Amino acid sequence: MPRRAPQPYQRLTTPLVRDGGQLRPASWDEALDRAAAGFRGARDTRGPSSVGVFSCSKATNEMNFVAQKFVRVAIGTNNIDSCNRT
Repeated sequence: MPRRAPQPYQRLTTPLVRDGGQLRPASWDEALDRAAAGFRGARDTRGPSSVGVFSCSKATNEMNFVAQKFVRVAIGTNNIDSCNRT
């Protein structure tokens, strides 16, 4: 079987959403609404403890602060961890 040549690096320039198993381009508003609905759905049907966030020590302090604020205030859980302690 012949080997395929590596594809050049291509960056996404628009968000993608899944409809019927297929990805399609979407607006930022639609993509963010879908992401928020996913978090909301998990929280509402399985409880806040069903959601967790893992942060990274290589991220900025501000990014880690926003991650913990999001999970504690918006989701309502303390399920946040990071690789800072390893």
